[in-house]
Amino acid sequence: MASYIGPGVRDKFETLSVNLKNVILERDVHIETIYDLMHVLEDIVREGESE
Repeated sequence: MASYIGPGVRDKFETLSVNLKNVILERDVHIETIYDLMHVLEDIVREGESE
C-alpha cells in the first residue's frame, strides 16, 4: 500500500521538512484531513519519546 495525502491537506503537508515528509510517507498512511495528519505526527512524537 502506498501512502496517500489528500488534496485538502496537501498544502499543509508540503510545509513540513523533507525528512519528516519521508518518515510519514514510509508509514503507508492514508491522510485525508488535518486531523489525520496530526494523528500521524503525534504517533511519530510518541515513538521518538520512547526511544
